[in-house]
Amino acid sequence: MRKKAGIVFQYIIFLGGGIFLIWWQFHNMTPDQTAKFKSALAGANYLLLIPVIIFALASHISRSIRWKILLEPLGYTPSLLNTFGVTMVGYLANSFVPRLGEILKCSLLGRYEKIPVQKLIGTIVIERIFDFLCYLIFIGFTVLIQYELVGNFVKAEINSLVNNNNGIPLWAKSLGIVVAIVIAFLLLRFLFRKFASAGLTKRINNFTIGLREGIVSIKKLKKRRLFLLHTIFIWCMYLLEIYIGFSAVNDVSHLGIGAACSVLTLATLAMIITPGGIGTFPTAVFLVLNLYKIDRSTGEAFGWLMWGTTTFIVLFFGVLCLGILFFIHKKNTRHEGNNPSSEMF
Repeated sequence: MRKKAGIVFQYIIFLGGGIFLIWWQFHNMTPDQTAKFKSALAGANYLLLIPVIIFALASHISRSIRWKILLEPLGYTPSLLNTFGVTMVGYLANSFVPRLGEILKCSLLGRYEKIPVQKLIGTIVIERIFDFLCYLIFIGFTVLIQYELVGNFVKAEINSLVNNNNGIPLWAKSLGIVVAIVIAFLLLRFLFRKFASAGLTKRINNFTIGLREGIVSIKKLKKRRLFLLHTIFIWCMYLLEIYIGFSAVNDVSHLGIGAACSVLTLATLAMIITPGGIGTFPTAVFLVLNLYKIDRSTGEAFGWLMWGTTTFIVLFFGVLCLGILFFIHKKNTRHEGNNPSSEMF
């Protein structure tokens, strides 16, 4: 009886955490942001938001499959249910604290699939490197196809960054960062060698070895083409979300794929800066759409609509997957505990 009560209590804690994240997202919206969000919802064509939801889910599933492909060279074949589930839970956590989800999904998958967390983190590093390279390529492509419009905007932003240096040249700042990284690396290397026999040092070394194994898994990848295809597919889904989303709002329905590329480049940055892109996502969308002569209220309303749609997907499926994974894990644990042969291992 106690065991069942403990399971129910733990589920309530997990579910409560997910609901809190939902409340926290909307609670942090200002009255003006809430009004614009409601206005965007009132004027939207919801039937055209269905494909947006499908594309978003397709990108999440593809990302989960790509993660499975990265884990195969390490000798692990986790189930798609687990990789997709922890991926959505990771997105849910990122809505609260940026990058927290990366650690959380690695720890959850490590627990469910008996995979060392450090190896999982190594594969995530590889994923992020490829995503960043795709992002840079996407920016270059966007500027190339709309050089007159977007190119001038990008040059103006770069000039603003270079000139706003508080009296310190940009090259000096960059050099200072590089020097600081080198010094920190040499200091850590010295400390590890001096205290090589310490327990903490050994644990850190073991973690580093596992991390390195996860990173170099890309060299042993057997399904490289499939990995690249999933990477391209993920970004195509992101682009289609915005492009089809234009059709859901009359005042921006005339915009084409070029505008969708521009929105995606800046909106991606907004999602990185703040938890779940709250506040910054609609602003980023407005700044881009302003280049296409879209007024501020319409641009922000569309931004809030897209933010609300993608956030709903993350929050709903994140909480759902959290509950499903919790119950499946508890069920498997009880099954193993009731199986006498499991004690032999």
